[in-house]
Amino acid sequence: MVNPGPGGVQAPPAALEDELQRIGRELAAAFPSPARHPVRAFDRKAMQLTAQDAELSAALFRLVDVTPACRSVDELSSHLVAYLEGVDERPASISAAMRLAGTAAGRRALGTATAAGVKHMAHRFIVGESPQAALRTLEALWRDGIASSVDLLGEATVTTAEADRYAQRCDEALSTLTRAAVRWPAREQLERDSSGPIPRVNLSVKVTALTPLIRPLAPDVGREDAAARMRPLLQRARDLGAHLHVDMESVDALETTSDLVLELLAEPEFADGPSAGLVLQAYLRDSPAQLERLIEWARRTPRATPLVVRLVKGAYWDHEVVEARQHGWTPPVFEAKAQCDRNFEALTRSLLDARPTVRVKVGSHNLRSVAHAIAYNRLSGGDDSDLELQVLRGLGDELAEALRAYELRVRSYCPVGDLVAGMAYLVRRLLENTANDSFLRAHHAGTSVEELLAPP
Repeated sequence: MVNPGPGGVQAPPAALEDELQRIGRELAAAFPSPARHPVRAFDRKAMQLTAQDAELSAALFRLVDVTPACRSVDELSSHLVAYLEGVDERPASISAAMRLAGTAAGRRALGTATAAGVKHMAHRFIVGESPQAALRTLEALWRDGIASSVDLLGEATVTTAEADRYAQRCDEALSTLTRAAVRWPAREQLERDSSGPIPRVNLSVKVTALTPLIRPLAPDVGREDAAARMRPLLQRARDLGAHLHVDMESVDALETTSDLVLELLAEPEFADGPSAGLVLQAYLRDSPAQLERLIEWARRTPRATPLVVRLVKGAYWDHEVVEARQHGWTPPVFEAKAQCDRNFEALTRSLLDARPTVRVKVGSHNLRSVAHAIAYNRLSGGDDSDLELQVLRGLGDELAEALRAYELRVRSYCPVGDLVAGMAYLVRRLLENTANDSFLRAHHAGTSVEELLAPP
């Protein structure tokens, strides 16, 4: 039997699977037609062709990574040719492009076209170079019935000055977004659930960007340094009525991040706000224990707004596996996609069962994972408004449109920043989109709905 949820209702596993399949098919039918988005369809075709050739894929990812450091289009053209020379079987278009590099005019043309292509791809995922520049896109999403979470691009900092600057950018973003959001039209579906109001402004922050002192062997030092910058941001979010969400990154920073956030939110001055939350990564083997800790903390820590938990698969799989193997350790992540998918579903059920102690946000582009969350929520007695589905801008746009048409609350994770700061993010997104076991790749390749919804 499926465990009882907030409504105290039980349903047999067969009923859950039947409802999941029904919802999954309805969502698949609600995906927008490629004819409505010709540019998006072109991008998808280019990604498919790249994904079919591992050498070509690696060469282009290296090019994307080096683009911000190139000082001229000639230099960019030279890098492109150097990387492509390692590709044994080149498409005709690639061979023709390489021949252009034989002349100065050809190199300039090739470099200019390459720069434009990388910039176009970056803008697919990154909504603006600053919060101010992103406002038009964020408002358009809101008017279309899709909320947003803004992520200021920038990974780990190495100096105190960088950490101070990141904290300042977060403070400025909260102010900029809040001033703009008050003029947006009312959207009841996006602004309220059974626990009360949901802030219009949602900002994602990284603890590793708030301090250069994150060290696994000395977590207290990094935690205290980050707290000095995180506390004012929580105060600012509280005063502005915004939501502050703390992203999780590699395992090295996980304990420091979660300890910091829970300690700060337990302080008396934050009992009445702001709305805040953490990320739970389903690819981690010990994620069930992490979830138990979060739920227990939320139950014994009285706050005016529930702790928000965003459940995701995880974005640092390659890093975690490579680092573990270098040291001869067992990787902290599941190495088989099916294991991660099964854990994701189990964590989804546990989270939904824990309401109203926590607010549940499920972030996935996998049709089965999303349909499973919706089906379990309904069968366990939950209201649709008490489940939020989240997607990544540029990857989950079609799913977001389908969920909106299905009258569910959906939020798009929208990175903001310049190309240099966003390069690591961009490469991770490209790798995710072209991976052999990617749902998006399977969906775009025409895999049947039956296969996409098959149990992991």
